[in-house]
Amino acid sequence: MDVSTLPPPEAHESDTCAVVRAILARVGDKWSILIVRMLGDGSMRFSELRRSIEGISQRMLTLTLRNLERDGLVARTVTPTTPPRVDYELTDLGHSLQSITEAFGRWAVTHRDQIENARLRFDARQ
Repeated sequence: MDVSTLPPPEAHESDTCAVVRAILARVGDKWSILIVRMLGDGSMRFSELRRSIEGISQRMLTLTLRNLERDGLVARTVTPTTPPRVDYELTDLGHSLQSITEAFGRWAVTHRDQIENARLRFDARQ
């Protein structure tokens, strides 16, 4: 990510913040991050994605894929067979997000013990 193109922190404009907030809300949710991570290895069918992402419902997978497609991050290809075959893959824009989602994953794994310890300390105070 090239931070040189970001405005300085003191230059927050409400329009810019609103746009960034809306995009981060879409790409920063847990299901979007997991889907982008899974599709980073290549195209997958809907059923493959559903089996690969523990805990996601069919409805949530459908909604998340539709929103990622709407934002230009995922491409959907329907092959007219019986039953129809539907494949999903990252677009170039989606691939540009993949390195960020991988960094999130590495950060989470690296710091999971610290986070768990912080949670235990917090919960002990309650």
